[in-house]
Amino acid sequence: MIADIKKNAEQKMKKTIEALKTDLGKVRTGRAHTGLLDHVMVDYYGNPTPLPQVANVTLVDGRTIGVSPWEKKMAQAIEKAIRDADLGLNPMTQGDLVRVPMPALTEERRKDLIKVVRHEGENARVAIRNIRRDANTHLKDLLKKKEVAEDDERRAQDEVQKLTDRSITEIDKLLEVKEADLLAI
Repeated sequence: MIADIKKNAEQKMKKTIEALKTDLGKVRTGRAHTGLLDHVMVDYYGNPTPLPQVANVTLVDGRTIGVSPWEKKMAQAIEKAIRDADLGLNPMTQGDLVRVPMPALTEERRKDLIKVVRHEGENARVAIRNIRRDANTHLKDLLKKKEVAEDDERRAQDEVQKLTDRSITEIDKLLEVKEADLLAI
């Protein structure tokens, strides 16, 4: 019983951290990376389809992403999808290749992005604390039903707290790396 509660809490905390990594990956830095376009949906014969499923996404250089559609007539749809994705990008079609230059970040924009990153981090911390609260509630319920001893319940709560501390430390490290990345020119 206690092991299940701890295991469940640990899995949920890992999922929260993975979700934060995904969210932080969407925040654009000055450098180009192909993951930025993973969530762009292209109208592919009437079906919204993720961009990597209709084109090859590569880095042309440090500040430019190249998108090579597998079907030549998809270039216009891809360009429109990237423009409509609200990423602040302005793609240009050159023959078969859609070039997506990364605009340089202004100091003000960097500070705005850092606020966004910190907000995402705080949301992740709150989610971790909620998982801890739920786990502790389940442990207390077991104690009320006299299914576990007080010592075991206290020990389990301490272990859940250690899990929480580790998860929050990992979140802080992720935020630190992303902020340094945003401030790098």
